[in-house]
Amino acid sequence: MISAKQKQVSFGTGKFLQGRRIAYKRMIIVMLLLFVLIFGTAYAIRMKKIYQGEIIANVPDPEQYPVMGVDVSRYQGNIDWKTIASQNVTFAFIKATEGSSHQDITFSKNWQEVSETPIYAGAYHFFSFESSGETQAENFIQTVGELRENSLPPVIDLEFYGEYSETPLSRKETKAILDPLLKRLEEYYHVKPIIYTTIRAYCYYFLGGGYADYPLWFRNVYQEPALDWTFWQYSDQGKLEGYDGIQADQTEMCIDLNVYRRSYEDFLEEFALPERAEELLEQESEGTT
Repeated sequence: MISAKQKQVSFGTGKFLQGRRIAYKRMIIVMLLLFVLIFGTAYAIRMKKIYQGEIIANVPDPEQYPVMGVDVSRYQGNIDWKTIASQNVTFAFIKATEGSSHQDITFSKNWQEVSETPIYAGAYHFFSFESSGETQAENFIQTVGELRENSLPPVIDLEFYGEYSETPLSRKETKAILDPLLKRLEEYYHVKPIIYTTIRAYCYYFLGGGYADYPLWFRNVYQEPALDWTFWQYSDQGKLEGYDGIQADQTEMCIDLNVYRRSYEDFLEEFALPERAEELLEQESEGTT
């Protein structure tokens, strides 16, 4: 049996808890309204620019994302990096390796020649579901060697390919390959690798998997990724001057285009990079003395 006094205490407690629940709901509503106001305003401005023809839906606003880059492999053929640099290209990711035994045939040439321009370059590895993370890491390290002072972190490109597009390797099996690969590269280069992926692969392998500390580079050629991103590959049909696309088996005239999410100053700070233009001027002056 419950006494009248206990009923009063219980009633008072119930009112207090109910009041807290109401206050909590109000706080959530206020936060949601602020979220809609902030992001809705940014979205409205972007949609207005799209409507007025100032920007295309899947192309980043250059005022909002001024730091532009490319990623290349053998498919771009012979590359004139000074011409690429003259087209407002700040960074480039260059394919180095794939799996445990493949090396891109143009990597060494690209890696050397890009260093003679103001472009900040990084090397990327195409992840394989078919070999161990340890051997994939060694393939990358043996091919790329030490990074330069002005290099971006290594990149792991994890996306579905071939039969794995239809029947993906399980999350557990993929993690058993990916984690040793990331660990070895981080130990060797003393920096967290960048993870390149698609929205589908991210949700399948990375979401809630303990990879929140890694910079993310998303591919989405339709619209800006809704997830938190550091780099965004917004087009695989880009056209620039400075490459011929000629290979032994085909000709490729397109190039992948990307942007960094924040300002140029943030870009330098996030990856601890020197001011490249000043560095090149110093090198030129030393060469003439």
